[in-house]
Amino acid sequence: MSFFKKLFSTEKKETLDKGLEKTKTTFFSKLSKAVAGKSKVDDDVLDNLEEVLVASDVGVNTTLKIIERIEKRVAEDKYLGTEELNQILRDEIGGLLSETNTGEATEFDIPKDKKPYVLMVVGVNGVGKTTTIGKLAYQFKKAGYKVVLGAADTFRAAAIDQLQVWADRVDVPIVRQNMGSDPASVAFDTLQSAVAQNADIVIIDTAGRLHNKINLMNELSKVKRVMQKVVADAPHDVLLVLDGSTGQNAFEQAKQFTAATEVTSLAVTKLDGTAKGGVVIGISDQFQIPVKYIGVGEGIEDLQVFNKYEFVDSFFK
Repeated sequence: MSFFKKLFSTEKKETLDKGLEKTKTTFFSKLSKAVAGKSKVDDDVLDNLEEVLVASDVGVNTTLKIIERIEKRVAEDKYLGTEELNQILRDEIGGLLSETNTGEATEFDIPKDKKPYVLMVVGVNGVGKTTTIGKLAYQFKKAGYKVVLGAADTFRAAAIDQLQVWADRVDVPIVRQNMGSDPASVAFDTLQSAVAQNADIVIIDTAGRLHNKINLMNELSKVKRVMQKVVADAPHDVLLVLDGSTGQNAFEQAKQFTAATEVTSLAVTKLDGTAKGGVVIGISDQFQIPVKYIGVGEGIEDLQVFNKYEFVDSFFK
């Protein structure tokens, strides 16, 4: 099927294959149980398949879409064998993802007409937000961009210190103030500094608390307003970081954050340590917000640009 094409380097592809290993193994062991003793795809197989997809954190709505697509295929070909189910699933999940014009990237890149390009990162504590920022800084710097970090998560001293560690490790400048400082003030200073340094990209960390959505909404709105005094159309991207290993909880966080602020892209982390990689398919489909990055390992190189062709290929390899 034309959906699948080879885009990643061998090394990058191996990292992705390895990162999705747990998800793949669990999914296919459940799938083989679902079709055990059956030779053709009938209602029982479809019911079992529905359970497998939901249990793999693909999400109910996305699962129903996939089942519907397979039912159409079964209606057209009454003798569809269970041995073909793997290929059919691969095609239909691929087809579902191809309906969005995202997940096409292969490199860490930013639009050339925005300078500095301002990326604001949101997400609850513990999802790997600061680590994702550090790895993004590394990847963008490696791609030849001049990067500046802003430590606007002033709610926790640990967040500022952790970002400092990454700034030192990647060797990029960071703008920080004391814990408890006004996050908007840090964002303002960061953008001023980035403009003065003629930086290409600014990555702003923000507080990760969700217990009071109104406060979070007000704070993020204020950060945006203040940034716009320096760069008129900032932020250019609001990236929500989600922990893929939490499965359905990641859906819930996506729901909460999209209600609190305008999220324009997603990063799904910690996919290597979980069997819940199906969450990427569900989130990508349900929120219609592009998944831009996925975390498939602990290493600094293991944050990858999400490419739907390579993802589906690794999932069904």
